[in-house]
Amino acid sequence: MDKPAGTKLAVIWGASVLLIAAALYISLTNGVFDMGVMDVIRTLLRIDPVPEHDLVIFDFRLPRIVIAGLVGMSLGVAGAVIQGISRNGLADPGILGINAGAGFGIVAFMFFFQGQLKSADWMSVFSMPLFGWIGGVGTALLIYWLSRHNGVLDTQRLLLVGIAIGSGMGAGTLYLSLKMDAQDFEMATVWLTGSIWNADWSHIASMLPWIVLLLPLLIRKAYYLDLFQLSEQSVISLGVATDKERNILLLASIGLISACVSVSGNIGFVGLIAPHVAKRIVGVRHLRVLPLSGAIGMLLVIVSDFIAKTVFTPVELPVGIVISVIGVPSFFYLLARAKRKGGKA
Repeated sequence: MDKPAGTKLAVIWGASVLLIAAALYISLTNGVFDMGVMDVIRTLLRIDPVPEHDLVIFDFRLPRIVIAGLVGMSLGVAGAVIQGISRNGLADPGILGINAGAGFGIVAFMFFFQGQLKSADWMSVFSMPLFGWIGGVGTALLIYWLSRHNGVLDTQRLLLVGIAIGSGMGAGTLYLSLKMDAQDFEMATVWLTGSIWNADWSHIASMLPWIVLLLPLLIRKAYYLDLFQLSEQSVISLGVATDKERNILLLASIGLISACVSVSGNIGFVGLIAPHVAKRIVGVRHLRVLPLSGAIGMLLVIVSDFIAKTVFTPVELPVGIVISVIGVPSFFYLLARAKRKGGKA
């Protein structure tokens, strides 16, 4: 890497770290119960701790901020991977229906087993990502199979099939949720709109194994995403086992998405917006795009969650709605740009 490029990357990452740190500071110190920066520092460092400050930071704000950051990072990386696999800039876990499939798996778990397992039970907390992964994988395989034409993945068909399958999964999720009792239905409805209001440390623990195992794997295989931008024949001629590597990347990204859906519900558009912003900043090399997509996704969800819980106090909006306010216009902008370029996303 030449020196100017290295300097530019250092500036980009420095700015990213500063923005995320600012978002963390604002989220920790502001809310219904405002705190000063020294109150936060003393509480975190355990210097003359105050019970009220411990409650606000360790039980309410910090778990929520950590989950928002992990969800944003994971969705940003997974979105960049799926766009790289499909060679479609409009591909997004939410738009392709993978979020809906993972959500269907988790609502099915809630419907069949939640009466027997308490919501705070460790078995329940750790089972939800697994059921989400099963639902996400099943949905992705169905979309992938229906999107192939003459043995090759058709990226245009992928988007249309994903929207159709996602709608079907959403209908199935709604049917199951309507069969629940009133209390479970209310919880499922809030959760499906994309909300992390009920975050706690057990939910963070349920996400961490998936992130620790799958995120490094995706970064390590970023090189293959660059190769997938070539024609199928060109990639095969380089000796790459395309189906094997594509399946590994797809399954790993679905694992991340499912872990996110299990704790935050269906938060869309992060995986669409973050990769496009990252590519505008650092180019198209996925070894640079994936980490920056994760950082941008982290910043987006943390800021959106802060807006969701403070702007309309005491009423709290689901964070998914706040992100959709940004995501829907972004999607139409990208769709119009793709049309100007000849109909290719």
